[in-house]
Amino acid sequence: MTLNLRRRRGGSLMRRPLVALVCTLVLLLLSVSNAMAHGVTLGDQGYISEISGVKLIPFIYLGAKHMVTGYDHLLFLLGVIFFLYGSRQIAAYVSLFAIGHSTTMLIGVYFGIGINGYIIDAIIGFSVVYKALDNLGAFRIWFGHQPNTKVATLIFGLLHGFGLASKILEYDIAADGLVPNLLAFNLGVEIGQIIALMMILLFMSHWRSRPSFVRQAYLANVVMMTIGFVLMGLQITGYVTA
Repeated sequence: MTLNLRRRRGGSLMRRPLVALVCTLVLLLLSVSNAMAHGVTLGDQGYISEISGVKLIPFIYLGAKHMVTGYDHLLFLLGVIFFLYGSRQIAAYVSLFAIGHSTTMLIGVYFGIGINGYIIDAIIGFSVVYKALDNLGAFRIWFGHQPNTKVATLIFGLLHGFGLASKILEYDIAADGLVPNLLAFNLGVEIGQIIALMMILLFMSHWRSRPSFVRQAYLANVVMMTIGFVLMGLQITGYVTA
């Protein structure tokens, strides 16, 4: 299900001060934390850099923490399931994203394949823009064709994984225990994704039950697209000025 860009919006943003406030706070948060997409806190950075050997529980924790605090992942995930209602549909799309994310994260770190952090985070910002436009039905209107959403989800999952791999490589994770630690980290990422997905679905279930959902869904996707553009702009600016 998608929204038609030509659909008229009922009401206006000014009639929803709470929505306007939340959107403003989100944009402010992104503007002051442009370097934090896929970021690792100083404490976690020191831990990753110093430990060696198999440390399964800590890496599961770090993986889960990364996912539930990674707003770029969560925005894309929100976009993916925005108009998915059936549990099988949701499971299929989330699994594709998880497969892509896991594959490139593991391969990237194990083989030392990294991508410039600014570039990959700009691409991830673009993935948010892409999904918002997809939800708005833009591609069908502009090009008369609807791209395969499952293929797009898998591709962007692969790109999201490279974002995390690039960040982990910066902290020179020890070779001793590398494979089991990476697998544990990936397990943590999947646990975090399930936790985040449950919270998103609870919110979406409540929201969809309201008669104003369709009207507000248009605004939500416009806001999501705007945040994606902000992420892209910040990362491109960082790349140019770095």
